[in-house]
Amino acid sequence: MAERIREGDIVAVVSGDSRGKRGRVLRVLPDKNRVVVEGVNLVFKHLRKSQQHPQGGRIRREAPVHVSNVMPIDPETNRPTRVKSADKDGRRIRVGVRSGAEVGASVKKAAAGGKKED
Repeated sequence: MAERIREGDIVAVVSGDSRGKRGRVLRVLPDKNRVVVEGVNLVFKHLRKSQQHPQGGRIRREAPVHVSNVMPIDPETNRPTRVKSADKDGRRIRVGVRSGAEVGASVKKAAAGGKKED
């Protein structure tokens, strides 16, 4: 997988039942080559009766999607893109092939409360 997709990235689903949907990566499962994307591939989990859930029931939750079925969103073009590795100030970053913009940087800055650079 080579860290093509990381937790917190915004990705688009390019194949499968959820094709066309976008969401934030909640978890990466590198040993299984899968990612869990918010609002994508929803399944029902059946709950047995317990003290926390006295009635039992069903809850909807995200199931993992294979990493080959999602692509990161390019921050400049707002379209899915492939990702390559590049050097910036002596550190390795992920760069979108479509526009050459750093992928995932605006997500980190927005989460930290900073402003997006133009």
